[in-house]
Amino acid sequence: MLPVLRPGDCLLVRRGAPIRAGDLVIARRPHGLIVKRAFRRTEEGWWLESDNQSAPGRQDSWDFGAIPEQDILGRVLFRYWPLRRSAS
Repeated sequence: MLPVLRPGDCLLVRRGAPIRAGDLVIARRPHGLIVKRAFRRTEEGWWLESDNQSAPGRQDSWDFGAIPEQDILGRVLFRYWPLRRSAS
C-alpha cells in the first residue's frame, strides 16, 4: 500500500474541526506534530494509526496509546502541494 502522504506534501488543516473515525488528523506529541489516521475514540482519547503499518520507524497509538482530545489540533482537509506526483 502506497502512503497517502509523503515528505514535502503541504496540507490544509482545519483547527478544531470535529473528528470522525477515518479522518487524517494533526496531533501534538512530545517530540513535535504527527499526521495520523483517527481510528476510533476511546475513553482516553483518539486511537491514531499509521496507514502503512510496515513503514520503518512507524509510530502510532500501538506504541504510545490513545491521544487526549486536547492534543488533536485539527483535521486534514486536503493535500494542496505538490499538485501532481510522478508515477515513481
